[in-house]
Amino acid sequence: MSTESAATAVEPPTTQSTDSKDTGRRKRKFTFPGAFTILFALTIIAVIGTWLIPAGSYSKLEFNDETQMLSVTAPDGTVTEQPATQQTLDQLGVKIEIEKFTSGTLSKPVSIPGTYEQLPANPAGIEDIPQTMVHGTIEAIDIIVFILVLGGLIGVVNATGAFTAGLTALTKKTKGREFALVFIVSLIMLAGGTTCGLEEEAVAFYPILVPVFLALGYDSIICVGAIFLAGSMGTTMSTINPFSVVIAANAAGITFTDGIMWRIIGLIVGSIVVVGYLWWYGKKVQANPAASYTYEDHESFNERWALKGDASKVNFDWRKKVILVLFVSAFPLMVWGVMAAGWWFPTMAASFLTIAIIVMFLAGTGPEGLGEQKTVEAFTEGASSLVGVSLIIGLARGINLVMEEGLISDTMLYGASNLVQGMSGPIFIIMMMLVFFVLGFVVPSSSGLAVLSMPILAPLADTVGIERYTVVCAYQWGQYAMLYLAPTGLVMATLQMLNMKYSHWLKFVWPMVVFVLVFGGILLVAQVLLTS
Repeated sequence: MSTESAATAVEPPTTQSTDSKDTGRRKRKFTFPGAFTILFALTIIAVIGTWLIPAGSYSKLEFNDETQMLSVTAPDGTVTEQPATQQTLDQLGVKIEIEKFTSGTLSKPVSIPGTYEQLPANPAGIEDIPQTMVHGTIEAIDIIVFILVLGGLIGVVNATGAFTAGLTALTKKTKGREFALVFIVSLIMLAGGTTCGLEEEAVAFYPILVPVFLALGYDSIICVGAIFLAGSMGTTMSTINPFSVVIAANAAGITFTDGIMWRIIGLIVGSIVVVGYLWWYGKKVQANPAASYTYEDHESFNERWALKGDASKVNFDWRKKVILVLFVSAFPLMVWGVMAAGWWFPTMAASFLTIAIIVMFLAGTGPEGLGEQKTVEAFTEGASSLVGVSLIIGLARGINLVMEEGLISDTMLYGASNLVQGMSGPIFIIMMMLVFFVLGFVVPSSSGLAVLSMPILAPLADTVGIERYTVVCAYQWGQYAMLYLAPTGLVMATLQMLNMKYSHWLKFVWPMVVFVLVFGGILLVAQVLLTS
């Protein structure tokens, strides 16, 4: 089709203009910038922030395994060691049990209350913009390797044709019960989020589930909603998640079971709301595909992710069945490893690579095998398709590095602590949640924000006569309301993986952000009124 005919096909007929000058005038529609552009702009803003926000730091405390002593790093960088005793912590004003340090429960440096000092400015320069991008990528190398190995495994499985045949069979069995799969996946992600913070690991589920959701008549929003949104809601309402509520409670000087009933109530209501929201949106899209928030990109999305080829013509022999079983088994193995065996990304990457090597052997050998060269090419092409996702994660971490090295993160925490002092209980806790909402953008790591802020902010609860676990709940609901949409968190990597516009995601997710803040605020005020 020629350019002229293509334009005629997509543009509505218009009357011929008598003004030749208007022919060349065509209003350009604003296009929301992509993930790389957004993160680059935020990096520049962070650099500017290091010039405008005063530098400062709290003293940091951590346990030294080699000396079996407590190491205190002063704002000026001076390191002193003190005995690892409860008396030392009491003298420092750190209301945490010494066993939390000596057992390794608190492995990251903890802020010491009352030690904030303003420091000479350490502003970043233009040359720091590319450097922090590189350094952020280096810091994220563990998850980047995991994602590249995952992409390679997917590439090999796709090349065998087993993936297409298996997913087509699954969609036939769910005919008429399309939402059942969305419901099951959402419940799994909610459970994973509330128990072990299953979020970054969830990138492994998109390649296996997105083609299925498309075959069931859903769009890309449902794909992200059932995996990322549901997992994030579970993490928002964490009950025993060691990477958020447990470490936050430890840093606040309380046990993680304190206030757990309030978090269980939040989890139940949050689960109902997110599943109901997905059901409402899914029914709307199935009834009218044009109602999809991502409809303008649906053709390119389907081209990339929809099932390809005719599954009925695929010889679904024992070899392909074994490959499919191996591929699917990698995911429950990963979940078990994270929850029960303490796996982190290097171990997860090694387990996926082991399965990939076995699959490559099965795919490359035999009379109908792909051969060694095509098998390796399939792996490398699959890995290369996720390079953009890997770089996004590194760029997001680079923004945090700019603020840390510019010494402005602790200044923002110090300002927040001064902001909420002296307020009445209900107003104090609402403001605390909003403070964590803002800090969630600055420090998108749940464990990182917990150890930095809890020793400073949790004791403020004592001054207004409320329980410290209420501050832990404010931390969860405030920070994670931000992480639904913060470009510095996981969301940009997710959107990059699915080539989804940030503006489309914002249109879908903002009601959930409002829900978490409003419902969370109601629960927090109820805690204050009923327990203070």
